Amino acid sequence: MAIKSKNPLVKPILKWVGGKRQLLEEIVPLIYPNASTYVEPFIGGGSVLFATQPKKAIINDDNKELINVYKVIKSAPEDLIALLNIHSQQNSSEYFYDLRSLDRTADKYEQMNEIEKAARIIFLNKTCYNGLYRVNSSGQFNTPYGKYKNPNIVDATTIRAISHYFNTATIKILEGDYKKALKGIRKGAFVYLDPPYMPISESSSFTGYTAFGFDINQQEQLRDECIKLHNKGIKFLQSNSDCEEIKELYSDRSIFKIKHVQARRNINSKATKRGAISEVLIYNDF
Repeated sequence: MAIKSKNPLVKPILKWVGGKRQLLEEIVPLIYPNASTYVEPFIGGGSVLFATQPKKAIINDDNKELINVYKVIKSAPEDLIALLNIHSQQNSSEYFYDLRSLDRTADKYEQMNEIEKAARIIFLNKTCYNGLYRVNSSGQFNTPYGKYKNPNIVDATTIRAISHYFNTATIKILEGDYKKALKGIRKGAFVYLDPPYMPISESSSFTGYTAFGFDINQQEQLRDECIKLHNKGIKFLQSNSDCEEIKELYSDRSIFKIKHVQARRNINSKATKRGAISEVLIYNDF
């Protein structure tokens, strides 16, 4: 599944809620190495994809802005870098809020081309407070300016490396419901699922990286999708919260294996909410 010599320059370009960089040592050994196709229906920042660099993959996310970034990196990396250079030169609080406000006016936002939209999101992600991609109920980016001295706005090396990988491997990029990425896959594929987590408490719930949450009913539907994968003979791995609801959903030990891991969460609007938390890795075995 993996390219023989992985490029260390291929790494996440965005800081993303729930990123898996610090858990790669736990996750990667559980990924089936001989899979015909690697499938990641909740791609997010892409830590696992970029660490493993499969030759053939299907990636998806319901965050339209995120998927547009990946599509633009694949098709127009140099145009994206050029526009990011312009943003970097004008970086200021006033410029940040002017750019952030564009999604408040439909006409202005729709007039932007895909490259402009991608550069906007990367700029906002690199300069907003703590790299917290968050939208309100209307889908509008609402994280404040971060006031960083030297944010890495123009990471040209990483953009070019990702673009090269996307264009030399066979990577299908989808946008929308995660079930779209699972449709039609066959035995021999491997699926890594990193859904919006089940909140471990009412106050810990974070669903702001899209305009919609991922409630218990959706968690149940995801469990059912995992059962379908198992019944097709497809190996999968899922990350989720270490909470009673999730452990109950995946209590059938004839299908599900659970491994407890410690993850450090650094993206939160409140510093007191950052730190090590327990998560679970759920997988099947044949």
